[in-house]
Amino acid sequence: MSRILVVEDEKIIRQAVKRLLERQGHEIFEADSLHVAKELTFSDYDMIISDLRLPGGNGTELIELAGEVPVLIMTSYASLRSAVDAMKLGAVDYIAKPFDHEEMLLTVERILKQRNLSRTNEVLQHEIEKEYPVTGIIGSSQLMQNLFTKISKVAPTDATVLIQGESGTGKELVARALHTQSRRKDAPMISVNCAAIPESLIESELFGHEKGAFTGAATLRLGLVEAADGGTLFLDEIGELPLEAQARLLRVLQEGEIRRVGSVQSRKVDVRLIAATHRNLKELASKAEFREDLYYRLNVLELHLPPLRARGKDVIELAEFMLLRSCEKMNRSIMLLTDASRQAILQYQWPGNVRELENAIERAVILADGNDITPENMAIDFSPDQYVPQTLKENLLEPETTGSNEANQGDLSLDDYFMHFVLENEDGMNETDLARKLGVSRKCLWERRQRLGIPRKKATKSS
Repeated sequence: MSRILVVEDEKIIRQAVKRLLERQGHEIFEADSLHVAKELTFSDYDMIISDLRLPGGNGTELIELAGEVPVLIMTSYASLRSAVDAMKLGAVDYIAKPFDHEEMLLTVERILKQRNLSRTNEVLQHEIEKEYPVTGIIGSSQLMQNLFTKISKVAPTDATVLIQGESGTGKELVARALHTQSRRKDAPMISVNCAAIPESLIESELFGHEKGAFTGAATLRLGLVEAADGGTLFLDEIGELPLEAQARLLRVLQEGEIRRVGSVQSRKVDVRLIAATHRNLKELASKAEFREDLYYRLNVLELHLPPLRARGKDVIELAEFMLLRSCEKMNRSIMLLTDASRQAILQYQWPGNVRELENAIERAVILADGNDITPENMAIDFSPDQYVPQTLKENLLEPETTGSNEANQGDLSLDDYFMHFVLENEDGMNETDLARKLGVSRKCLWERRQRLGIPRKKATKSS
């Protein structure tokens, strides 16, 4: 039951609105003038319905006084101008008199539902921030508590941070937590996925270019590093950054300046760098595939983001939070995880980490018939070979000709076989041939490389 204030000078209309809404279970309060309404405490009501023209002034004057309480304006002047003016002043909606009863009921219910949802979100956000003070990152396990402690200590500084973790673990969320708890929180945070930008464009995107610097450079362009001046630059998948761009980035860290492509002048920038990767940069540096000096510049403080499978009952907390959020997003009534679903969530390994869990929950909310979420709704497959096509299994499990290899491979998983096959054959096969031999698509091959941390070998230039 909601408390609604009706402000209307015409008694017949006021009584009609009151009877209509009381039949829906709402508690209705009345005011016949602007002066009477202004004497009331608006926070006592869930909603205000006011006529546009009232004795003593306009009903729109109540909008500012009402604060967060939504105001629905009724007007006999069913013109676009009066409606737009009311909405500009902050009315949540307007309805023309004489109004249709069904339209009034639908409008009131929609406004009340939006207000309740807003209140729920505020309470939820408050509870999350109280329970998980690091910008809403959820996790009660000791691994996450240790991570929260490190974030709280390093965030207020300008130290460069390297975040390491598997794909889908929430590295960008950690970067945002570092930014929002820093002195730079009111400045921009610019996020860049280094793997998503073509190698030929990465330097121009990051550092900008002068007009005419190269074919197609028709105008001067500011780079993303310059756009983050005064704030935070987050470089995701920094292990994919080409060596030439790494040298320029090192200059930003050492000298605090950039030079646009095609320019002879350097420009000072004040940027805090946060980098993330799922790859072992130290190992890449030892192979000369990543600049060693840049690695040590990046690795001032290293944060390890654990995979979801290592976080114990955190996965249930995350699932329940995501379930509530998905229900609100899809305008569904509150849904619950069954005991079987909880057990399934705990047993599953979640190779796609938090991102995979979020997708599974959202899918379950869409497919569930009632208010209970079952394992079938989430489509969780407990087979350890769930992502491996039958052709791949047949190729990888084909017995070796040498007895020694047979003995050594007895305890290897399919991931081990995949890694061995790719590393042993990538010099003699291109990606298409590798994928065909393994019985998978090129996309599947790339995704599996990413998950297992097997970098694609860069093609060598023919002499």
